[in-house]
Amino acid sequence: MAIAIPAIYRSTVGKKAVMAVTGAIMVLYLIAHMVGNLKIFMGAEDFNHYSHWLRTLGQPAVPRRTVLTAIEVVLAVSIVLHMWSAISLGRRAVHARPVKYKSKKKSHAQGYAVHTMRYGGIIIALYVIWHLLDLTFLVVNPAGRGATPYERVIQDFQPSHWYVTVFYIVAVSLVGLHLRHGVWSAMQTLGMRSPRNDRALRALAATIGAVVALGFIAVPVSVTFGWVG
Repeated sequence: MAIAIPAIYRSTVGKKAVMAVTGAIMVLYLIAHMVGNLKIFMGAEDFNHYSHWLRTLGQPAVPRRTVLTAIEVVLAVSIVLHMWSAISLGRRAVHARPVKYKSKKKSHAQGYAVHTMRYGGIIIALYVIWHLLDLTFLVVNPAGRGATPYERVIQDFQPSHWYVTVFYIVAVSLVGLHLRHGVWSAMQTLGMRSPRNDRALRALAATIGAVVALGFIAVPVSVTFGWVG
């Protein structure tokens, strides 16, 4: 069994399956994270209570932050496997087709999706690093460690920090585009697509990407324009 798993993963189908499963984990995490973020519209008390609940989830059965740390570990492993599978598949495609096609009839939609996934992924990775330094490790957050979670978010997206808001919007918009293409690819890889449901699945993928992106963007925009705070 120990030999069979690597052998499966080395195949193109195995790598695509890993991408689909890890992608599904990340989508579920993003949706849950987005819903939690939207609690800021319910006021400081509710938002701070939600933040505290995340860290005490599972108590007293397990120590503080155990469940949250487990979720973060699973997410981190999923991201690494997802990225590594994507890189491996990209390299395999290049080696399988070392000479570029002379024909210029390549699908614009396909080229756009590839560039969005490739270069958008770099921007998203930079955003994740900044986000961790900002609201997890509190290294770059303007409110600092002494502030509440609500105060940290409010300080992050003040009008004077408009560049942070713009970076956030660009990164999250790319996440939405990444999701739209990724969800569709995952459903196709897992054999869920058929000629009859093709249009419906494409619409579902686009809806998931748009809802997640808009849900995340709503918070910084509302803070920047003074609708929250």
